[in-house]
Amino acid sequence: MRALVAGVVALLAATPTLAQDADRGRTLFQRQCATCHQVAERRNTAGPYMVGLAGRAAASVEGFNYSPALRAAGLTWTAESLNAFLANPQEVARGTRQPIRVAVEADRADIVAYLGTLTAP
Repeated sequence: MRALVAGVVALLAATPTLAQDADRGRTLFQRQCATCHQVAERRNTAGPYMVGLAGRAAASVEGFNYSPALRAAGLTWTAESLNAFLANPQEVARGTRQPIRVAVEADRADIVAYLGTLTAP
C-alpha cells in the first residue's frame, strides 16, 4: 500500500503539463477548500477528509454521505482526475454536491500538488 501511495505521489509530482507549487497549493487549499475538507486528520466535516486522497477511489471515505453522482462516477483520484474535477465538478460527475470550481489552471495544479503530499500514515 505504501508503494502505491509513493507511486501516486511521484506521479503527481512528475506531471509535466502542470506547474506545481505545493506550498502555494496549501495556501490556496486553506482559502478555498478547508472550510469543508479536513487535512490534519481523518475526520469528515461538510466534505470528506483529504488525507491519503492520491490514488484513492472517489466516494470511498467511510462514513461520508456522497452524492449518487460521485459514487457512480467510477473515478480514482489521480492528478488528471483531480484537475478535471476541480476545473468543473459538474462536468465530471453531473449531480455532485461539490459546489466549488477552481477556474485558474495554475491554482488547480498547485492544489493538486498539495493534495499529493497528504499521504496516509
